[in-house]
Amino acid sequence: MKNIVKSFPGVKALKGVSLVLREGEVLGLIGENGAGKSTLIKVLGGAHLPDSGEVSIEGRTVSLRSPAISQSERIAIIHQAISLAPNLTARENLYLGKEETRRGFLDHRGEETRARELFERLGMDIDLKARCRELTVAEQQTVEIARALASDARIIVMDEPTAALSQQEVDKLIAIIGDLRKQGIAIIYISHRLEEVLALADRITVLRDGETVAEESEMAGLSKDQLIEWMVGRPLNEEFPKRDSAIGPVRLKVEGLSRGQAVQDVSFELRAGEVLGIAGLVGSGRTETARLLFGADKADSGRVFLDGKAIEMGRPREAIERGICLLTEDRKDQGLILIHSARENFGLPNLKAFVRNFFVDQGQEQTAFEAYVGSLNIKVSGPSQRAGNLSGGNQQKVVLAKWLQRNADILIFDEPTRGIDVGAKYEIYLLINQLVAEGKSVLLISSELPEVIGMSDRIIVMRSGRIQGEVERGQSATQEQLLGMALDSEE
Repeated sequence: MKNIVKSFPGVKALKGVSLVLREGEVLGLIGENGAGKSTLIKVLGGAHLPDSGEVSIEGRTVSLRSPAISQSERIAIIHQAISLAPNLTARENLYLGKEETRRGFLDHRGEETRARELFERLGMDIDLKARCRELTVAEQQTVEIARALASDARIIVMDEPTAALSQQEVDKLIAIIGDLRKQGIAIIYISHRLEEVLALADRITVLRDGETVAEESEMAGLSKDQLIEWMVGRPLNEEFPKRDSAIGPVRLKVEGLSRGQAVQDVSFELRAGEVLGIAGLVGSGRTETARLLFGADKADSGRVFLDGKAIEMGRPREAIERGICLLTEDRKDQGLILIHSARENFGLPNLKAFVRNFFVDQGQEQTAFEAYVGSLNIKVSGPSQRAGNLSGGNQQKVVLAKWLQRNADILIFDEPTRGIDVGAKYEIYLLINQLVAEGKSVLLISSELPEVIGMSDRIIVMRSGRIQGEVERGQSATQEQLLGMALDSEE
């Protein structure tokens, strides 16, 4: 890709970016949210036409005018959001749009044989008859990779492939990538987990503000700190900002909270000015607990007290009125309405404050939103920009802004930095520190153990729907200690 330029209304996303990918190598592509990575990949995938620049494959200049043309050039894009048809089986997804026939009929048996061969090649045993919605995230990720191989792809782009995977699943994916590399397949690997990029990549390209700012092929001795400095344009001296806030009385008390097998007899206290971390593997009951507290799901049993008074866990509307808010794990599906503007998403839980004579005062709503655009450094071309067109970090900031406008006292952050670059992460960490300094309480759920350790005053660890233990900040919690609690001792 040579001198790729792409503009959208109000923003120049790519300013002459060049990229070289060689056979059988892994190229790490990194940069902050909004740096231009996704736009560059959409040009390669045929979803965007560049304003100028050219793409050549094996010496041939090609015009990637559509995703179909890109696929015909043996390019496959595996997006961060799983793009499988959930109601179809793994086999049906592999051959969707390119079904094989025999004597005028669909060749299901032949497809199944070839699908098994593909999954054996990837070292994964997938139930070909299971609908994809019934598969784990790691299994769905494998189906995506197999689908790329089924189309005979020679170039595979992986966009945040490990964002929703456990460490064991990450290890399996890394092994698969190693096998693909041996087969001569070229891979562009996009991730905000810089340790993974350093471990996997043969070379690294760094984008910032739509431009290439660094290209590095000498991986030996290259540090995470150097990558961060290239990405954000300045040294980031500490990963987690220091906090010195006074912890006050108990604000939220949970006793015996249960819902089926997902949440069983969960009890804890959350104090004013405190960050309480919840660690555990995927499926341990962390998110399910948060949904019960927010009223998104109904508990079978248990009691919740707010400032000493028992409250009913009814509906999200009631939780919001009591000053409890939830930043959901999946901001795209549950935190935002992507086809609405950033301003409209900001205003949704705050309509009462902006309604005048039965109509929304859009001027007042916009003034309030613009204040957060400044204070949270939200990068938008304008308040009317669709939320779906924002980068992941800026989408998360819009979700934050709408809850900050509510002046909520108890904030539940579920995977607040998933898919977000180090610069945006640091800004969110600073905001969490500011919130607890004001006496608010934060429940922090994260799959990243360094994040839980670095940001929490106390940490509780869940496994199989139950709390397995608690660690105080002063006890110098380690990743090994938390992981030991999170893993089933019987396994």
